[in-house]
Amino acid sequence: MSAQTETSSMPCPFHKDDQLNGDLDTSLDYLPGHPRIRLGDEKGLFEFIRREVWSEDLESISGRLWWMSKQDSSNISPLHRQRVKGRQIIVTEDPRLHLVWIDDRIFLKPLPQYITSFVFWDTFMSDPSKLGAAVKLRKAALGYLRTYFYLIQYESDLRIAQDPALCLVPKEVTWHRFCQFTARLNDITENEISGRYHYGEIRLTRLNYYAPVLLGKSHYQRENYQYRAYFARIQGPLISAFAFFSIALNCMQVSLAASTSDERYSSALLFAACYWLSTLIGFVTGVLMLMLVLKSFLTGDLTEVFSNIDSSVTDFANSTKC
Repeated sequence: MSAQTETSSMPCPFHKDDQLNGDLDTSLDYLPGHPRIRLGDEKGLFEFIRREVWSEDLESISGRLWWMSKQDSSNISPLHRQRVKGRQIIVTEDPRLHLVWIDDRIFLKPLPQYITSFVFWDTFMSDPSKLGAAVKLRKAALGYLRTYFYLIQYESDLRIAQDPALCLVPKEVTWHRFCQFTARLNDITENEISGRYHYGEIRLTRLNYYAPVLLGKSHYQRENYQYRAYFARIQGPLISAFAFFSIALNCMQVSLAASTSDERYSSALLFAACYWLSTLIGFVTGVLMLMLVLKSFLTGDLTEVFSNIDSSVTDFANSTKC
């Protein structure tokens, strides 16, 4: 089956009577919810839709996302389960962060008004290739829309989604109406959605871990924007490494002192081993410090690094005062 036949087999993922937004049924000349996006400017329209639904990073590595997540598009906990897991819902408009989670946070992109319009799907997304846009946009839009079938499984999920602090779904939508709207979303097959949406929730720490290898970036998304939190996270391993190196160097110092005090135990091999090992430890420590400074300099955060180090030293000094 060709891509064009496949995309035109299901022009709209819901019936017209079940749409949540009917603004385009009249002579509206802009995208519902986005007055700046004119429908007459098809190039600008599809560029906007691309930014709304297409995640270049995740789509480019979709074949390897199984390294980071379960290969199951339904691996999405409903909103009430997110609360049970102690996760705070963070609203984002960036599609690359939708369903990405870390620690006690999960990022969700609100349901746009236009994507719940029958006319939008029938006119622009039934076969976007005819309008000069990539078919991949339809697949990404279908995959994104289907995630809300899994996120909102119960009426309690809908109430959470309609929380004024979140506004994931318009507050005027009733539970019965939402069920009608999503009735056919579960019928969307894996062949109809983009590669990213073959997976559900993805852990951010794993994305950041594999980003240098798969994306050629130092990270996928920064976890903290303050170096105080960064140093707090790595101070445990740093202290452990410092303790290990200190013990190793002290042992070598004792061995050398014992060998020099009695020529019977003197060993050129022991001296050479201690010398080169201590040199290596000093070299590795220096390289790591240089890498940290260079990374901070290249990202423009060098001033913040030293200010945080200075404040940390000051706090420590103040805490030791009687």
